[in-house]
Amino acid sequence: MDTFLYYALTLVESVLGVFGIRALYEQPRYAVVERLDRGVEVRAYDARLAVETNAQGQGDGEAFGRLFRYIAGANRDGSRIAMTAPVEVGRRRIAMTVPVERGAVDTMRFYLPRTVAAEGAPEPTEAGVRLVHIPAERMAALRFSGGATPEARTEQGRILGEVLATSCKATGPVVFLGYDPPFAIPILRRNEVAVRLPPD
Repeated sequence: MDTFLYYALTLVESVLGVFGIRALYEQPRYAVVERLDRGVEVRAYDARLAVETNAQGQGDGEAFGRLFRYIAGANRDGSRIAMTAPVEVGRRRIAMTVPVERGAVDTMRFYLPRTVAAEGAPEPTEAGVRLVHIPAERMAALRFSGGATPEARTEQGRILGEVLATSCKATGPVVFLGYDPPFAIPILRRNEVAVRLPPD
């Protein structure tokens, strides 16, 4: 895809995103396996591939820029890769090697299109950007619209935790899944908070 067409398509996707139209964005495949109270869904996701970088939370424009540059050609092949939804922002546990201890880091992820994953995604060329293979997994998710402020995410995460306290055990921290650009009309936005669950 040539540069002009790539950026024109990206612009069209962004404009449509203002109105909550995300039909052009590929999304990870999942099946809803259980519906819990207050709109919480337990989902079984297929394995997928993401590109990831460290972030300073949801509104980290530098992290978003690094990931966008990767899909716009800052990769070993110079390939332009279609944007997908959602963008995942959350905390990931890491193992430190010296000394041996566990820590956590905030990350931002773009999921890559299935065709790109199947063909072999090109390696990033920018420091701090990495490919991450995510195995098939179960997640519990709660969808909400409106602004995705830190307060809104915290409140929705609290609701998700209350629902899961009686039925499931989460295996990690709450992550935010954003399906729309930040300038989308709030009532039309699709936001989610989610937690990973242990395998069946």
